[in-house]
Amino acid sequence: MRPNNDRRMRMSAMSFDETSRILDDAGGALHYHEAGSGEVLLLLHGSGPGVTGWANFGRNLPFFAERFRTIILDLPGYGKSAPVDGLPVPAAVDAVRRFLDGMGIEKAHILGNSYGGIVGGQFAAAYPDRVRRFVTIGGIGVWILSTFPAEGLTRLVDFVEQPSRERLVQWLESMVFDKSILTEELMEMRWKSATDPVTMETSKKMYTRQALEAIAAFNRGPDAAQGFAYLPKIKAPTLIAWGRDDRVNPLDGALVPMRLIPNAELHVFPNCGHWAMIERKAEFENVVMAFLTRD
Repeated sequence: MRPNNDRRMRMSAMSFDETSRILDDAGGALHYHEAGSGEVLLLLHGSGPGVTGWANFGRNLPFFAERFRTIILDLPGYGKSAPVDGLPVPAAVDAVRRFLDGMGIEKAHILGNSYGGIVGGQFAAAYPDRVRRFVTIGGIGVWILSTFPAEGLTRLVDFVEQPSRERLVQWLESMVFDKSILTEELMEMRWKSATDPVTMETSKKMYTRQALEAIAAFNRGPDAAQGFAYLPKIKAPTLIAWGRDDRVNPLDGALVPMRLIPNAELHVFPNCGHWAMIERKAEFENVVMAFLTRD
């Protein structure tokens, strides 16, 4: 049942502050936003300078909160969540486990964008009994035709190694198909967040020329298959969402996950870059809602 008009208006008026929460545990503070009721839908953001859960999914929260208890989590070192030691992806997977345990949530739908898709996919593989359905947006790719790194990752490293507002804008432009969505307000918000020392330190753990060269060498080496060996272990019904014009993770990256995840389907959004949830907001929300509520 869809909400009445009064409830719809309340949902559309959700703000950062009124939905903001903190979960403190032995691993450090985990910041999140929460709204709605019902089955839990956990949203995991991407990576890069200026990224937070709210920046990725704040505009989608009212829609999904109509049907689900919707939670947007800031992964360690992003937004208001405390940084942690160790490699970013394993640390983030553990943070998801900590968060669900701390909130008393036994099972959830998980939706991840880019880095959040990798984290969500590895969590779904490691804890199959805790994931109802899994949605990833351009995050778990295995590139078989495109060169690595793609333009978006190269521009991201350019910014991380020599931060400037100009380089931030160049990176943001590589994330989208339609540059008109990059408003001055959005770019200013990203600039302030990206230059935060904690956020920058998190970015430096992942995005350096040396790190990309190591990934490229691994992908060409004899153990390359280990990088996607977790995919067949994802047992949850899976929706792979991708922008046709993604210049960060090109579309051919979807082919191997689509084949290896046992119960996966692929939806490609035209005229769309790396941010399907922002750039094709209405279509994305409707496709995901239909998938999550399918009998």
